[in-house]
Amino acid sequence: MEKKALIAVAIIIAAILLIPIPMRLKDGGTVVYKALLYQISDVHSLNPDITSDEPYIDGTIIKILGVEIFNNTDK
Repeated sequence: MEKKALIAVAIIIAAILLIPIPMRLKDGGTVVYKALLYQISDVHSLNPDITSDEPYIDGTIIKILGVEIFNNTDK
């Protein structure tokens, strides 16, 4: 019985750490999927640089444990 309880607790902890919560930002359409271990940002925001020809900044940002490992946003 104790082994089943340990497995159940491990599954609950993994779910808490890995299941993301989507948050929509009010910057033009960015969606951030945030879990405790990682964060994925689907960026679609208005470009603050008014001299640029691009009206939006598009791309994806991936962070694991707070360290940015991938960023392909148009800057």
